[in-house]
Amino acid sequence: MKAAAKTQKPKRQEEHANFISWRFALLCGCILLALAFLLGRVAWLQVISPDMLVKEGDMRSLRVQQVSTSRGMITDRSGRPLAVSVPVKAIWADPKEVHDAGGISVGDRWKALANVLNIPLDQLSARINANPKGRFIYLARQVNPDMADYIKKLKLPGIHLREESRRYYPSGEVTAHLIGFTNVDSQGIEGVEKSFDKWLTGQPGERIVRKDRYGRVIEDISSTDSQAAHNLALSIDERLQALVYRELNNAVAFNKAESGSAVLVDVNTGEVLAMANSPSYNPNNLSGTPKEAMRNRTITDVFEPGSTVKPMVVMTALQRGVVRENSVLNTIPYRINGHEIKDVARYSELTLTGVLQKSSNVGVSKLALAMPSSALVDTYSRFGLGKATNLGLVGERSGLYPQKQRWSDIERATFSFGYGLMVTPLQLARVYATIGSYGIYRPLSITKVDPPVPGERVFPESIVRTVVHMMESVALPGGGGVKAAIKGYRIAIKTGTAKKVGPDGRYINKYIAYTAGVAPASQPRFALVVVINDPQAGKYYGGAVSAPVFGAIMGGVLRTMNIEPDALTTGDKNEFVINQGEGTGGRS
Repeated sequence: MKAAAKTQKPKRQEEHANFISWRFALLCGCILLALAFLLGRVAWLQVISPDMLVKEGDMRSLRVQQVSTSRGMITDRSGRPLAVSVPVKAIWADPKEVHDAGGISVGDRWKALANVLNIPLDQLSARINANPKGRFIYLARQVNPDMADYIKKLKLPGIHLREESRRYYPSGEVTAHLIGFTNVDSQGIEGVEKSFDKWLTGQPGERIVRKDRYGRVIEDISSTDSQAAHNLALSIDERLQALVYRELNNAVAFNKAESGSAVLVDVNTGEVLAMANSPSYNPNNLSGTPKEAMRNRTITDVFEPGSTVKPMVVMTALQRGVVRENSVLNTIPYRINGHEIKDVARYSELTLTGVLQKSSNVGVSKLALAMPSSALVDTYSRFGLGKATNLGLVGERSGLYPQKQRWSDIERATFSFGYGLMVTPLQLARVYATIGSYGIYRPLSITKVDPPVPGERVFPESIVRTVVHMMESVALPGGGGVKAAIKGYRIAIKTGTAKKVGPDGRYINKYIAYTAGVAPASQPRFALVVVINDPQAGKYYGGAVSAPVFGAIMGGVLRTMNIEPDALTTGDKNEFVINQGEGTGGRS
């Protein structure tokens, strides 16, 4: 028994040793397998496929920073600034950095920040704590340098400054509708700023950097240079723009009008030298400015042009041989389809010049009825009515132009004195620029161009010259636009008055007063259109309301541009004599 017990004891010890040996081998095997797996994984990540690991690391540490470029400057034709960018600062917060530093406290420095930003401390705290793991939130934009320096001196954790710019408009409300404005991100919203946004913006550059866990830049990886923005030289003459706006603004106030618009064009180049609206707004402070006030009425508002189209009727009649230059027309009122065609004053007969001087609806309607209905449609179209000017400004309308094939007699008659179509002030300015260049149609331009500017002849020069000479009588004693007369200069103009159309398409008891023309008449340099919308001071005829504005503006333009007087002086008196008109009085 004892021998058997001794035999079993070594056997158990041997089995125990074998068990330990087996467990050790299993453990070692597992360790070796784990090491092999780890080595394989390391080899896979570091040698075979390292890109994914690099990508993961870059996603955590690499950041792309934009290198902004300053917005281009807008100038007038002589380089006078109309829109410039001034350096300012933006205040931003890193919520995570603020939170890691202990968050916002009620200490003096945080209170000082809230006060200078004009934000209650609890609201400031709520904005920053809304996303405590976020890395960026704006607190204020376009902050002036003094405020930015003050905030910088507070040395608050997580509060940073960055460079940006703000647009400033030296001419303010004088050029507001034309130049427009930008938003807080320097994107064009209205006017030239919006229309030429890409040209003025340039291409921002990029900078790729590596940041540590605290957001600090520790390495510059690469950078792409920004493409500088372009400056933009407009065709506008800032001196003339200020003159036009001042006189227009005064006229709107004096006549208690709803609004007014004026466009001045160089007839030899098609350049728009001035474009103004009243009332205007301050683009440097848009607070409380309604959207409606920002509309550039010279390109968006359409009206029936009234008597301002009559020179084209006379041209068409002369071209088609319906009348001659010295023809006399019967201008006694008459009826068409139950409608009476009459003038403001009664004339039994008028010469062709008298038809323009007295603005005779009877006279031009008889000329229109003596021609095919397509005649005036074609002429108006040649001079640009019914077509957008393609000036390049957003929001421009092309007006309303009849496309009908069949016309009643009353429609043909009223078409001759400006009813049945609608135009913008800019379109009308293009018509008179074409008249001023004696029938050469040139595209309008809002940017500066170098002469000579080629054009397309749309009407015989001799006929247009003849009618321009006739138009001089309008500003002479007895003409409907005598209040537009300018001492020392000959001007060729046409006044007009048209009823406004209500929302339902019916005429209402409100009026538009026009005066359009060219000067100096001996060799036209400038075309000007003045529109006064809904005057309420008692007068509404173009000859009484818009003609004086035309004279004040054009007189200032001629003197500013040093245009030599073209009226003839008498030998014994220091006075100017201009070709005498016919008849007396007259309103239009």
